[in-house]
Amino acid sequence: MIRETVALTRRELLRLARNPQAIATSLLLPILYLLLFGQAFNFGNLFDGNSAAFVPFVRGAPNYFSYFAAGMAGFVAVTATLFIGANVIFDRLFGVLKRISSTPASSTSIFGARLIAGCIQPIGLAFLVLGLAAALGHLGLSGLQVTATFGVVAAVQVVLAIVILSVMFASLFLAIGFSIEQPQTYFAVVNAINLPVLLTSAALYPWGILPAWFKGVASYNPITLAVEVIRLDLFSAAPQYYPYSAWVYLLGLLGWAVAMNLIAALLARRALGPRH
Repeated sequence: MIRETVALTRRELLRLARNPQAIATSLLLPILYLLLFGQAFNFGNLFDGNSAAFVPFVRGAPNYFSYFAAGMAGFVAVTATLFIGANVIFDRLFGVLKRISSTPASSTSIFGARLIAGCIQPIGLAFLVLGLAAALGHLGLSGLQVTATFGVVAAVQVVLAIVILSVMFASLFLAIGFSIEQPQTYFAVVNAINLPVLLTSAALYPWGILPAWFKGVASYNPITLAVEVIRLDLFSAAPQYYPYSAWVYLLGLLGWAVAMNLIAALLARRALGPRH
C-alpha cells in the first residue's frame, strides 16, 4: 500500500508542478492580502500611538499587522485547499478516477495520495506568508514582529498547527469532492462553507472588538485554534490573553482533523467502487 501511495502522490505533485499558473495565482492571494489589507487596516492609529492600550485588543501582539500576519498563515492554509475536491470531480468526469480505481491501488492509497499532495501547497504558502510578513518590516512597511523567544518547541507547535489545519480542510474538501459530481455544485457548496468558517474565526478581526457571542463561536473554530497556537508562540505578551496552552489548542485542532479525515476516507471508499 505504501508503494502505491507514494506513486500516486508523485503523480499528483507532478500535475501541480506542470501548472505554474495555478501556483502563481496561489502566491498572489496572500501577497495581496499582506500588502493591501494588512497595511491598510492599521487599527493602532485609533489609540493615538498608545500601544499599551491596544495590545489587549490584539491578544498580546505588538501591533495589528503582526496579529493579522499570524491569522493570514491560517487563512491561506485553508483557501489553498479549495481545489483539492474539484480535482476529484474533474478526474471523475474525464475518466481518470475510474482508471486509477481499476488498478491494484486501494482506495486508502488513492485517498491518501490526494490528501498528502493537496496539503503540501497550503503548508508552503502558510510559511511563505510568515516569511514575507517579516520581510516587509525591512522595507519600510509594517512587518511581523516576533517578540517571544522562538525555540524548538515553539517551532514544532507552529508547524503542527499549520499541518493539522491543512490536513483538516483538505479532508473536508476531499469529502465534498467525492460526494458531488458537478463542479458548479462543488464550488457553490464550498463557498457556502468556506466563507462563513473564515469570517467567524479570529484570523482577521482584532479580538478585543468582537461581541461576546462572536467570541464564543470563534473559540471553537478550527482556524482560530491554529492561529492561537501561532500567536502564542510568536508574541511574548500573548500567554496572559489565552485561557489554554498551545498544546490544548493543538489537541482541539487534531480532533477536528481526525473527524474530517475519517468522514472523507469513508466517502472516498464508497466513491471508488464496491471492490474496495
